[in-house]
Amino acid sequence: MSKVCQVTGKKPKKGNSYSIRGIAKKKKGIGLKITGVKRRRFQPNLVKKRFWFPDENRFITLRLSMHAMRLIDRVGISKVVRDMRANGQKI
Repeated sequence: MSKVCQVTGKKPKKGNSYSIRGIAKKKKGIGLKITGVKRRRFQPNLVKKRFWFPDENRFITLRLSMHAMRLIDRVGISKVVRDMRANGQKI
C-alpha cells in the first residue's frame, strides 16, 4: 500500500540529512561545517481510521494524514466523501 493520504494527497517528500562538525561562532569557535550530506525521505504521518458514514449507514475505512483528520472534524465526513467521489476515488 502506498504512503499517500486519500483525502489530501500528501505523500513522501525528498530531502537531505546533514552531518555537522565544529564549534559555533557564538561559542568562540570558527563555525559549524557540513561534513556529509545523505538523501532521506520525509514520510507523512498516516493512520488507518474507521469513520461512521451516516448517509449510507455503514463504516468506511480511510488512510489519512493528521491534517486530513482535522479537516474531517472541521467540515464533516459527508462533505469530504462527496469531494473524494467527485474527484473519481472509490470508497
